[in-house]
Amino acid sequence: MASMWQTVQAYYSWALENGDKRTDPWLLVYSPLPVALIFSFYLLVVGFGPRIMQKQEPFRLTGVLIIYNFALVVLSAYMFFEFLVTSVRASYSYLCQPVDYSQSELGLRMARVCWWFFFSKVIELLDTIFFIMRKKFDQITFLHVYHHATMIFNWWSGVKYVAGGQSFFIGMLNSFVHIFMYLYYGLAVMGPRTRKYLWWKRYLTILQLSQFLAIAVHTSYNLFTDCDFPDGFNAVVFFYILSLIVLFSNFYFQTYISEKRKKAT
Repeated sequence: MASMWQTVQAYYSWALENGDKRTDPWLLVYSPLPVALIFSFYLLVVGFGPRIMQKQEPFRLTGVLIIYNFALVVLSAYMFFEFLVTSVRASYSYLCQPVDYSQSELGLRMARVCWWFFFSKVIELLDTIFFIMRKKFDQITFLHVYHHATMIFNWWSGVKYVAGGQSFFIGMLNSFVHIFMYLYYGLAVMGPRTRKYLWWKRYLTILQLSQFLAIAVHTSYNLFTDCDFPDGFNAVVFFYILSLIVLFSNFYFQTYISEKRKKAT
């Protein structure tokens, strides 16, 4: 037993010390413990929050949500711009792009936007907390919790070990989609006066599914070709994206096809 514990400690020390030296000093990056604590707190809120709110009046939060959602629109637009411009200026390949671990201007610029993308996933955990405070419990589905909780770990490991390279494609696409997603949420919270502008919810889901398919194709290509990017990361991303495709496809079917058939019947 002691030997097993020593092995775990040795592996943990190795994992800490073999990250990207550029990103290790940055907030929440060096050790997985802060992210694990955030993850644990998030699950506690998901588990006990609805019970605590059961006998409480729902919070309105209209002003807070307008600021929150439109702030995330701005942040997403900034990250998309940084991913796109940096990758173009650095002549990134869309087929195979190793990580630039240098201290160059563009290498650090890409690493920084990867960190911002990771940190945005921590911020987005507030989506769930706001649902609970507003007693929108039907929005807290398995898909919602799974996606939010796992993204912080996925992108912590991305910033810790591969801040750039192939990762830029995922961050760039997801930031683009989130511009429209948080724009939709921001308009939705403004009430009936903006409802006529929200006819495109179905197309937003299609856009989300399209990004997952693009990421799956992009990642799988690198699993079967010789590319100087860790196969382990590509494999994890590929199977994770497949899980999201399955879950979002089910959401699309249940929301837009099954419900439509029920109404028609």
